[in-house]
Amino acid sequence: MNQNELAAKQKQRRQVITVIVLIIVFILFVIPFLLVLINVFKIKGDITSNPLSLIGEHGFTLRNFPEAMTKMDFWNVFKNSAIITFCATVLTILFSAMASFVIVRNQNWKACSLLFALMIASMVIPFQVLMVPLVSVYGGIFHILNSRITLILMHTGFSVSMATFMFHGAIHSNIPLELEEAALIDGCSRWQTFWKIVFPLLKPTVATVAIIDAMAFWNDYLLPSLVLGDKSLYTIPIATQAFYGTYSTDIGLVMAALLLAMLPILILYLFLQKHIVAGVTEGAVKG
Repeated sequence: MNQNELAAKQKQRRQVITVIVLIIVFILFVIPFLLVLINVFKIKGDITSNPLSLIGEHGFTLRNFPEAMTKMDFWNVFKNSAIITFCATVLTILFSAMASFVIVRNQNWKACSLLFALMIASMVIPFQVLMVPLVSVYGGIFHILNSRITLILMHTGFSVSMATFMFHGAIHSNIPLELEEAALIDGCSRWQTFWKIVFPLLKPTVATVAIIDAMAFWNDYLLPSLVLGDKSLYTIPIATQAFYGTYSTDIGLVMAALLLAMLPILILYLFLQKHIVAGVTEGAVKG
């Protein structure tokens, strides 16, 4: 056996091992979701007696869903989560894309370079460091907590640095300056050039930022729990935690609440997943 054949077999062996490891990791990640999916259609007794069976002794049931929706006030918390997630995601995309465009096209300005450096530096600051000042200043001094608008602006402020970093790479690497110069010659203003030429070309990055931030905003528990004290303003993660604390013994209702909480963002991910890889790698290689 020559060296080429030996190298080919070793490469094939490594690929097989890699595939096996990935399958095992995938199964470990999927098992909790499958357990929720299996048990949500059972009554409490069937879940307790045999949680791994596909169908319980008393058959298939849907009663967990309407009961969970009523007890956790699902449509109200869904509305709150949808408003906060949508508004914060849109604001993050708009502010980040515009800021990135200005920074990339004005790199000779020291102010732009300094601003971008500060944004990158802010990404390494843990949120836990800001928790106490956040509550003390905005709650104790300004008294502007317990508001959807406050939470939307906070979400936007904490996420705009990462989004700017992603848009910066996409604009710098994949949008030729000649396109903008041609638009300016044709009579477009800088504002029109951005919206009609640059922004449409950022679709993969927009989709990536949208799904990453939407998932983060939708699933976030810590920041909303600090900002929102009124029960009528609860988002789905806070309502789910409160629901679990009240109905932790009825595991069927808890499973239904968890599934209802994850379905909307899972559907959004399925619609936008084809853009994610393209958006993440768009600014990785300079063209």
